[in-house]
Amino acid sequence: MSDDLNLWATWREIHSQPDIWQAWGTSLDVEGLRAWTRDQDADDVWFCGAGTSAYIGDIIAAGLHGARAVPSTDLVSRPQHFCEGVRPLVVSFGRSGNSTESIGTLDVLDALAPGAPRLNITCNKDSVLATRASRAPQKVITLPQETHDAGFAMTSSFSTMLLTALALFDAPCDFPGRTAALADQLRAILRDHPAAPMPQRAVYLGTGPLAFAAREAALKVMELSAGQIPALWDSTLGFRHGPKSFVSDDTAITLFQSPDHPASAYETDLAGELRAQFPQARLATVGPTGDTKVAMPYGALWAAPLVIATAQLDAVRWSHALGLNVDDPFAGQGTLSRVVSGVKLYPVAS
Repeated sequence: MSDDLNLWATWREIHSQPDIWQAWGTSLDVEGLRAWTRDQDADDVWFCGAGTSAYIGDIIAAGLHGARAVPSTDLVSRPQHFCEGVRPLVVSFGRSGNSTESIGTLDVLDALAPGAPRLNITCNKDSVLATRASRAPQKVITLPQETHDAGFAMTSSFSTMLLTALALFDAPCDFPGRTAALADQLRAILRDHPAAPMPQRAVYLGTGPLAFAAREAALKVMELSAGQIPALWDSTLGFRHGPKSFVSDDTAITLFQSPDHPASAYETDLAGELRAQFPQARLATVGPTGDTKVAMPYGALWAAPLVIATAQLDAVRWSHALGLNVDDPFAGQGTLSRVVSGVKLYPVAS
């Protein structure tokens, strides 16, 4: 097999992110969309999606007051639990925009919350999320075609959907300037993040939004290694309470550093403890003072796509080293596919 990682669409898509972010920063109608969301007078804001798209909501909800992550997998399976007597603004994320749970979310809203406004953010202009009409107020944001990743793993789709939502729901900012600055940071990370030896296991840790960034990082490793590298995620303080038992000698532990106190102090303590207790494991830090430097002038929430990019790089390198098809690690197995299949939807009574 060739050593040229550029043969893989996934590798190219990871490296396309800085240019995508910078161009999108000047294209998105942030002021108009923020005004529309304010006008909806919703009781709550739900961030919905499945898999990586759900993790976008987890990251946002951990960093923004008043935001709620409601995975579409939960909403579709327990619709009455969420929808009784509420009028949320429902933000749906979807790379393909065609997953069964994305469609099921729209069905649930039609049946149980028909007046709830909807903001659909998708990378596929031809998808159900982009084209299905609604009786409720609705806006659709279609990301640039380049974000509709061809590879199995969500990379540019994930990061660009996350930044789009932050532009609309975090405090107002100079979005073109911010995306340009983040793009410059990511170019440096993509250039400088060192290749790490392939481990038997991987662990990703963080605090607040970066704990859920760790969740997405762990998923990338498991997906692209086709499960051959088990990966665990947890919060910095939660890790000691049992999950630390996952660590063995050949474990790659990555700690995403928070820019905030006291989180950073707890992270420093944990790093020292892990180095002392597991000298054969490999601990790497990613953050303001990390082994891979990531400045966080806009806070941990906006830095999430930067730290996750290091896991995207590692996951592709390890997948390639395993001899897998990086763009379709489960090829021939019939178990996992780029767009989840095999889910049967059941009707929701209004």
